[in-house]
Amino acid sequence: MPLPPAVDYRDGALVLLDQTRLPGEVVQDVYTHPDDVVAAIRRLSVRGGPAIGIAAAYGATLGLTEARDPRRRFEDSAAALRAARPTAVNLMWAIDRLRHRAEQMTDVGLADALLVEARAIHAEDRLACRSIGEYGRPLVEAHPNVLTHCNAGALAVSEMGTALAPIYAAARAGAPVHVYVDETRPLLQGARLTALELHEAGIALSLITDSMAAHVIGSGRVDMAIVGADRVAANGDVANKIGTLGVAIACSHFGVPFYVACPYSTIDPATAHGADIPIEERDGAEVLGFNGQRTAPDVSTYNPAFDVTPAALVAGFVTERGVVQPPFTP
Repeated sequence: MPLPPAVDYRDGALVLLDQTRLPGEVVQDVYTHPDDVVAAIRRLSVRGGPAIGIAAAYGATLGLTEARDPRRRFEDSAAALRAARPTAVNLMWAIDRLRHRAEQMTDVGLADALLVEARAIHAEDRLACRSIGEYGRPLVEAHPNVLTHCNAGALAVSEMGTALAPIYAAARAGAPVHVYVDETRPLLQGARLTALELHEAGIALSLITDSMAAHVIGSGRVDMAIVGADRVAANGDVANKIGTLGVAIACSHFGVPFYVACPYSTIDPATAHGADIPIEERDGAEVLGFNGQRTAPDVSTYNPAFDVTPAALVAGFVTERGVVQPPFTP
């Protein structure tokens, strides 16, 4: 049975697939207040840069038609949503796009105009995913043994995904695709989400622990690696889920091409270098155990959610406008 979309908007409400419960339970939660959407983003009920941006755009429109001062309500909601997670630039991009639209509107037409803009962001992401899939398909057809890290599939966007879109497209075209899926500690987005997506799509996969990735790459089992991104600096440095840097280093050492798939909205021209990207640090409880089960003693932790891969390790960016190859220039 196909999974419902990560983000949907129905009858004046935002509907999110609770990804913290996958793969055990498929639960869709309905949101009618922006503050609840902020909480959902922070607890990773919705995750993946583009999906967060879409959810935030819809979230900023909730309750505007009933508000006494819709502009003030929007600005308050937009500020809270924009600050929900610091690393993924799609969140800021979507909110800033709605703010720009709000500046062009009177209060009378504000709610309708912002909802139209949120729907446009959603629709554009669908088209971007399809284009990323088609532009990346030849890469996967030429390199059918693929390794990926975290989840950059349909659960992270509107449909198909970014890093997984070329894999789906190549598989549909008949390529003998096999995917090595990093489990992605500490929250297991690879094991819980990517493996689930690929399995339901009938694509051959092998789930591996993060510590196996370098061995798998070095043993010649991988033709290419492809991952998503939460923010790309102007010089091509890439912030993505923690562990991505290690994959990129291993690929570089063993001569395996390392690609990043993302929409152009993930590229942040205002951030010059990867060192300027804020890295979210999350609760250490995520490292001390999983799903309520303690796996470590009560010790100090360090839990950065993302790392930064230097542009020099990236073979190219697969975007909705084509494959961008080095040199990457601001």
